[in-house]
Amino acid sequence: MRGILLPLPNDLAKELLIRNALPPRNIDLFPSLRDDRIVIVLYVHYRPHYLKLVISGLSKVHGINETLLIISHDGFYEDMNSIVESIRFCQVKQIFAPWSPHLFPDEFPGESPQDCKNDDNAEKLGCTGNPDQYGNHRSVRIVSLKHHWWWMMNTIWDGLTEMKGFNGHIMFIEEDHYVLPNAYRNIQILVNLKEKKCPYCIAVNAAPLDVTSRGEGSRKLYAEKVGNVGYTFNRTVWERIHAQAKQFCLFDDYNWDITMWSRVYPTFGSALYTLRGPRSSAIHFGRCGLHEGYNQSGPSGCRDSNIEFGFVERADMVPNINHRWRVHKYSIKGYSSGFEGWGGWGDKRDRHLCLCFSSMYEKPLSL
Repeated sequence: MRGILLPLPNDLAKELLIRNALPPRNIDLFPSLRDDRIVIVLYVHYRPHYLKLVISGLSKVHGINETLLIISHDGFYEDMNSIVESIRFCQVKQIFAPWSPHLFPDEFPGESPQDCKNDDNAEKLGCTGNPDQYGNHRSVRIVSLKHHWWWMMNTIWDGLTEMKGFNGHIMFIEEDHYVLPNAYRNIQILVNLKEKKCPYCIAVNAAPLDVTSRGEGSRKLYAEKVGNVGYTFNRTVWERIHAQAKQFCLFDDYNWDITMWSRVYPTFGSALYTLRGPRSSAIHFGRCGLHEGYNQSGPSGCRDSNIEFGFVERADMVPNINHRWRVHKYSIKGYSSGFEGWGGWGDKRDRHLCLCFSSMYEKPLSL
C-alpha cells in the first residue's frame, strides 16, 4: 500500500491486514469462475441477525456459484465472521476494514480522551477536533459509515489480488438487503441491455430508488437515479468516481450516498442514470439504523418489510426482464446548488484519512 500518513495499525489491525490477503474460501468446491461473472459485494456492520437472513437469501440465488462473493466488515466481530465461514454455496472472501474507528477505542480513528464532544469549543476547552459547519464535532458511529464505504471501494477495485484485471461489473448490497433468487440473472440481463437501451446509464440496479416499492409491475424498463439496493457498475465508472476523491473526502456530509449525489455524480454530466426492471429482485428490510450504534446484547428482530422470509413468489424465482421492453426515463431531482451537506464530516483528521484511503494503491494524492 502506498497510503501516506495512515494511522499506525494496532495489533488487531495488523491481523486483519493479514486476513485480507488470504485467498477466497471454497475454491475446492468452486475451482473456476465464469469469465462473464458479476462479482457480488456485501458490506456489513454489526447486525448478525440481519446477516443470517441475507446469507440465507444469497444461498438460493441462481448463478451465485459462478461468481465470487466478497464480504466487507467494518471492524471485526467473531459472530459475524462465524456466519460467513459457514457459507458453502460459492467462493467467498472476507475483508476487514483495518482502520475502522471500532478497532481504535482510545485513539483516532476511534475516540480519544482528548477529543471534543458535541458542540464543545476547542479553543476554550483545549480539546482536539474541528467542528462541522453546524458546530458539532465528529461522532465515531457516524463517520465510520463513510470511512468503511470509501475504504472498501478502493480496496476492492484497486487492492485485491482477486480483482486485478477484472473489468466487469460488481453488484453492491448491504446487510439489510434480501436478495431474491432471480437477482443475479436479472442483473446480468440488465448489464447486457444497458449500453444499447440506456447509453446515459452508468449503472444497473436490482431494486427501485424508493426502497419501500417493489416496482411498477409493468412491461417496461426504468431509468432513474441510482439507488442503494443492488447498484452495479464497472471499473470505468469506478475510475471516474475515484478521480473525484477530493470532492468525496472534503464534503461536509457523513452520508457516502448523499456525498456521491451532491459532489461526485454531477461531474458525470448527463450520464447519471441507472437501469432497472419493473419488479425488484432485492428487498430492503431493515429498520435498525446504523446510527443507533452497535448493539452487542443480541438481535432485536426489528425490520420494516412485510416480506415473509422463506416464501418467494413464482415471479421472483426466474428472470423476469424482457429485452424487447422500452425504457421509461424518470426525471432526476438533485440537490440545490447551494447545498453544503448535512454535516458530521468536519474534522480534518477524517478528511485526511479518507484521502489516504484514496491513495493506498495508487499514486498518492497531493494533499
